[in-house]
Amino acid sequence: MQLGPYTLPNALFVAPMAGVTDRPFRKLCKQLGAGYAVSEMVTSRKDLWQSLKTSRRANHEGESAPIAVQIAGTEPLMMAEAAAYNIDRGAQIIDINMGCPAKKVCNKWAGSALMRDELGALAIVEAVVAACAPRGVPVTLKMRTGWCDTERNALALARAAESAGIAMLTIHGRTREQGYKGFAEHDTVAAVKAALRIPVVANGDIDSPEKAADVLKHTGADALMIGRAAQGRPWIFREISHFLATGQHLPPPPTRDVQRWLTEHLLDHYQLYGEEAGVRSARKHIGWAVRSLPGGEAFRAVMNTLDDGQAQLGAVRTFFDDLADTHPLLPSLPAWAANQDLIEQQA
Repeated sequence: MQLGPYTLPNALFVAPMAGVTDRPFRKLCKQLGAGYAVSEMVTSRKDLWQSLKTSRRANHEGESAPIAVQIAGTEPLMMAEAAAYNIDRGAQIIDINMGCPAKKVCNKWAGSALMRDELGALAIVEAVVAACAPRGVPVTLKMRTGWCDTERNALALARAAESAGIAMLTIHGRTREQGYKGFAEHDTVAAVKAALRIPVVANGDIDSPEKAADVLKHTGADALMIGRAAQGRPWIFREISHFLATGQHLPPPPTRDVQRWLTEHLLDHYQLYGEEAGVRSARKHIGWAVRSLPGGEAFRAVMNTLDDGQAQLGAVRTFFDDLADTHPLLPSLPAWAANQDLIEQQA
C-alpha cells in the first residue's frame, strides 16, 4: 500500500491509543505483522512540548520507517506549529486527531469534538497540510462517524478533508457519544470509501481474522486499523494477514515465543520510561498478555505488587516457564475455561 512516498508492507495498521501505543509497543506490533503504526497523540501546546510525557511520546529511536505522529489540538496555527515541531524530530507522516472520545480531550473541543465545527476542523486540516506539504510530509486524518446518532457528518467532513489535501483517512465506526460502547458500524466507512479517491481505513471492533475479512468485504476499505484487540495479543496482525491471504488460521504461537516477545517488550519499556515508572506502566501490558491464560488472574494480582524490574521480569519468566511445561502452544481461553461465565468475565 502506498502512502505518500512510502510503500507500506501491508494494510494492517496499529491504532494510536493514549498510554498504549508508545515506541516499544509500536515496535512489537510491527515485528509481529503490522505494516504501519501511529504514535500516541502529541499535544499542540508549546508549553507542554518539553514535558516528560510529551518527550517520551515523541521518541522514535530504533523504530522502522515511516514514523507517524498524531497531533491533537484546537487552533489551526498551533496545530501547524506542532506538525513542524514533530517533523523536526523525525516524524515522516502527521496524523490529525479528530477521533479521540475522551472527555478530558473533548471538553477542550479537541479530538472528536472538532467534528461539531466543520469549518474549524477544516481550517485545522488546511493549516497542517500547508505546514507539511512543502516538506514532502503526508497528512492523514482519523475521525469518527460523527458526534452522535443525529450528527453523523463523517462523509461531508471526509470530502472536505480530501479536497484540502489529506492523504489518507481513518474512520472509527462509532460516534463520539458512543465512546467505546455498543458496536462499531461500518456502513459509514463504506459510504466514505465509495465517495473518496484517497485511501480509506476502517477501524473499530476488528478483533479476529474473520471480522477483518468481513469488514474489508463490507466497506471496500484500503486498510484496517486495529486497537484494543492488539493489547496483549500483538500477533493478531500476522494472524489476520495469514487468514486474508490463505483463508486458513495460523496455529497459536508457541508459548516460549510469547514469553520472549513479552520479555523483549518489557526491557524496551524500561529503557524508555526508566525502571520505576516503567515497572508501573508495564503492568497493564503484562495483565493484557496473561488475562485469558490459565492462572492469569491470580498472577496479575501478585505481579501488581512488584515494584522493581528484576522482580517483574522474574515473575513473568516463572509464569511462562510453568505454562510452557503444560502448553507448548499458547492455550486459547475455551480450552481451559470451566464455564461460559468465566469466558465472559475474562473477555
